[in-house]
Amino acid sequence: MSTYAYPNPQAIFYQQYNAARRDEVVGILLALFLGTFGAHHFYMRRTGLGILYLCFCWTGIPSLLGFIECFFMPGRVREFNSIQAAAIAASLGIAVPGWGQAPVNVAINVQGNMPPQGAVPGPVVGAAPYPQPPMSAAAATYPPPAPQAAGCPRCQRANAPGARFCSGCGAAL
Repeated sequence: MSTYAYPNPQAIFYQQYNAARRDEVVGILLALFLGTFGAHHFYMRRTGLGILYLCFCWTGIPSLLGFIECFFMPGRVREFNSIQAAAIAASLGIAVPGWGQAPVNVAINVQGNMPPQGAVPGPVVGAAPYPQPPMSAAAATYPPPAPQAAGCPRCQRANAPGARFCSGCGAAL
């Protein structure tokens, strides 16, 4: 029995993503040739701006703005596509395929007054600073050793540390 709600969530992801994604060249051409009417905003699902461009299309200002915006369209289309990919992956409960490992929060340990484990950080009026905990030789090494990659039990592929699913076969780790 699979741990997924769907038999192959990656296939469903790619199917939905291909239906929702936008093309950079189409966005540029719409901004360049039909920017007067806000067609590029309708294409990017920004109907409010598209209607605003339609209201002022007779002034010529949207024509100038459409020409300028055609240079910014590739970045806007990439941002739109990444938001769509993240939303689709989140709705399926998977990481976005092909984006490598998940973002890692990096905390740098600085020697100084550190609160005890479980204490709420923040200044305490009238209290002495927290005592410096003794540091072992293993904890004093910097950078700390990297966590080991999780191996998939099904396909034996190494995955990112902290990954819940295999990036190769999709099995739960």
